[in-house]
Amino acid sequence: MIKSMTGFGSREKEITSLGKACVEIRSTNHKFLDIVLYLPEELAVLEDKIKKDIAGKIKRGRVTCVVSVIKKRIRSDFINKALLKSYAQSLKNIKRQLSLKSEVSLDTLIHLPGVLLTSANKKSAKKSWPQLRILVSKALDDLMRMRQKEGRALAVLLKKKAVFLQERVNKINKRFTTVIKEKIRGRDAEERAAFLKETDITEELERLSFHARNFSSRLSKDKTLGKELDFIAQEMQREANTMGAKSCDTRISAEVVQIKSQIEKIREQAQNIE
Repeated sequence: MIKSMTGFGSREKEITSLGKACVEIRSTNHKFLDIVLYLPEELAVLEDKIKKDIAGKIKRGRVTCVVSVIKKRIRSDFINKALLKSYAQSLKNIKRQLSLKSEVSLDTLIHLPGVLLTSANKKSAKKSWPQLRILVSKALDDLMRMRQKEGRALAVLLKKKAVFLQERVNKINKRFTTVIKEKIRGRDAEERAAFLKETDITEELERLSFHARNFSSRLSKDKTLGKELDFIAQEMQREANTMGAKSCDTRISAEVVQIKSQIEKIREQAQNIE
């Protein structure tokens, strides 16, 4: 079943050696897979691992993953005290120069670049990875369920539109047969040939009908289909444009306008499919 590219998932849990961790993952439309991570400095070493796990489940879309951590406590030997003191003095000078009254908290100072020692950060991050990985996986599962649910709704909507196209094609086909008989009556062979060359839309109707059936059948496939469905919709649009240009009847032209409108809506929806 097709999947939407829009989704959201989040999980949080107390993780040993790290603190209370929260993982939020959201995804939106994108032509390719684009993963953006926002991690605390101490977890930067895990960036590639998290991206790999996300890419294992999502093939297309812009994915934003935010990991935040609330620490219970920070060991004193994990802190670059000299740098922390330097930050505090600099901020104190700026506060005096600008006549600021607000206080700078220790929590703010602790999270300034380089205050928490890198070696300690890496050790803590690697130790917490097995538990954090489970949290990322569960948030991903939540996101995937949302994408699948929206995908099912999209499939129903798109199948209805494909059926609408097929019905309009059949209607135009019948009308075209009647119109052609009327238009060529009384003309000689050369005139009929010239007229049909410019107005015959039989091939376009056949191809549009095939594309509509093919589009509908692809919706039940369990694989990444977004680009393929968009391509089929482009082909349908091409046939509809040709039919509109060759039409010799106002009623057929009106039907083609409706077809083109539906195809445009199909393309808009198909661009949200993985």
